[in-house]
Amino acid sequence: MAQQSQDVVELILDDHRRMEELLRRMRSVEDDRAGALREFSALLVAHGEAEEDEVYPALKRYKHIDDEEVEHGSEEHTEGNEALLALLEVEEVGSDDWDEKLEELVEAVTHHLDEEERTILNGARENVADTRRAELGQAFVSAREEYLKDDCGSVENVRKVVEKS
Repeated sequence: MAQQSQDVVELILDDHRRMEELLRRMRSVEDDRAGALREFSALLVAHGEAEEDEVYPALKRYKHIDDEEVEHGSEEHTEGNEALLALLEVEEVGSDDWDEKLEELVEAVTHHLDEEERTILNGARENVADTRRAELGQAFVSAREEYLKDDCGSVENVRKVVEKS
């Protein structure tokens, strides 16, 4: 079995690809859209909170990583969480309202993933030593796992996350 990378950049990118896959499943009428939403909700919240707890504060210390981009990343987490909450609050999966809210979520999240990968993650890859990226990767995974254990994707928790931001 291949050793999973501990590099925080690779770990974040793996989560991003998983999110994109779950968004595709939520769009597919042949898939378990509600199940994909539950998994997506937990992953989005755990991922974003772990980044803000462990990764973003550490990256702000590097002079070649733009603090404004890191702040903007946090703002985009809030936008993604707000769009997620709006979708979670729709009662009927696959209704017109659900499809509309899903597209708003897709737009918010894909914009953030693209921007974070081009700015923050490329900056981290170029300016942060491998050993430090591995340390950050371990801290990120540990924080993310704690959030996942606490049912962070529930509508009640997403509401709390949105209210505190």
